[in-house]
Amino acid sequence: MFLFSKSEDSPRLNKLRALSLFATLSPRELKTVDGLLHERNFLAGEVIFDQGDEGQALYIVEAGKVLICRQGQPVEGRIAELEPGALFGELALLDDSPRAAQAVALEHSTLDVLFRADFHGLVETHALIASKISLQLARHIGQRLRATVITRQVRPE
Repeated sequence: MFLFSKSEDSPRLNKLRALSLFATLSPRELKTVDGLLHERNFLAGEVIFDQGDEGQALYIVEAGKVLICRQGQPVEGRIAELEPGALFGELALLDDSPRAAQAVALEHSTLDVLFRADFHGLVETHALIASKISLQLARHIGQRLRATVITRQVRPE
């Protein structure tokens, strides 16, 4: 029987393990997910996706910074600035709705991408892993929703 040890993990696996989305996965499960992730590099100023585009994937910032904003409004339409460890575009794993905002690399950025098709394949082949990720995804979305509601309640009109 081959045992996975954390000391043998790559730096990328250690980064993934630190993300709440993958926190409940065993080392073997994490390696399965790692095999589904696609690394993509974006130059500073490069658009990752536009508002209104079909959502195809969830993104994890591995290095660099990403701006989430209303289409073409990087200053007045700023929604969030994301740093390494942050994830975005997560609703694309769950539905076919268009993107609600634009994502732009603020500096040279490396992103790990989990495509919806790969996630659906995971549901078919590794249901336990997919259910663990889905539960963490639901928690993540719930936290964002609560933070948005609180922010709107505190903001003066």
